Amino acid sequence: MTGRWEGSTRRYELPANWPELRALVLERDEHRCRWHEHGTVCGRRATDVDHIRPGNDHSLTNLRALCRDHHAIKSSREGNAAPRVTRWRPAERHPGLL
Repeated sequence: MTGRWEGSTRRYELPANWPELRALVLERDEHRCRWHEHGTVCGRRATDVDHIRPGNDHSLTNLRALCRDHHAIKSSREGNAAPRVTRWRPAERHPGLL
């Protein structure tokens, strides 16, 4: 995988009819970004479909069209807020001590 999906398992959590849902949401939202900020709506051309509430609720009421920039901002905020899992591996012996 490359690009924004690299390292993500999210694609496999989407329903089989995701392409149809995505097209329906973009059409419903007139391909315009629905990001609300400071009392205004972005309105730029939307290319992405966002889950308003995180998780696997793929209902139309939980989906909205966003421009790429605002989808990246939202995804970044959610990623930064997620708990971190740190995996430690044992220290390796120094090559000079073998």
